Amino acid sequence: MWHALLRDTRFFDLLYRLDQDLAERARAQGCPCGGRLDRADYPRKPRGGPADLSPDQDRRQSFCCHRGGCRSRTTPPSLRFLDRRVYFAVGVILLTAMTHGASPRRVTALRAELGVDRRTLARWQRWWQEHFPASRFWREHRARFSPSVCSDGLPGTLLDRFAPQGEQEGIVSLLRFLAPI
Repeated sequence: MWHALLRDTRFFDLLYRLDQDLAERARAQGCPCGGRLDRADYPRKPRGGPADLSPDQDRRQSFCCHRGGCRSRTTPPSLRFLDRRVYFAVGVILLTAMTHGASPRRVTALRAELGVDRRTLARWQRWWQEHFPASRFWREHRARFSPSVCSDGLPGTLLDRFAPQGEQEGIVSLLRFLAPI
């Protein structure tokens, strides 16, 4: 189920369109100084998605104030990118969740499928187990869940809450939840 999603160009196109909507909302709000926001995207080289993605997927949408004395940056939330990671957010979440409790052979096969180095996967696991639970974002948002989400199984426990049957809509909801990070 998850493997198919990670190779589904239509799913990544959906995430791109949702990112465009978030970007337009951010642009419409303008700069806090009252200035107009101009496009100033960040080039990215995302990994972990289908090989036949549009070149548009290689850009993180961002804006810069046009006023000379301001030039403030506004980077809207993204469903495609998790913080500054090179891999698509959905790949980081699903691969880390799928390796929790998996056999070493299964982990090796999953890593090979997405081209993820074992050290990268270890960093992701450490981030979900140590940094994410201590983050301001998680401290402020974990109370939304009743019963509470077990931090020991992150991100799998979040995935179970949002997409217990592996449905695409649930994964999109989880990505929306994590977008402010």
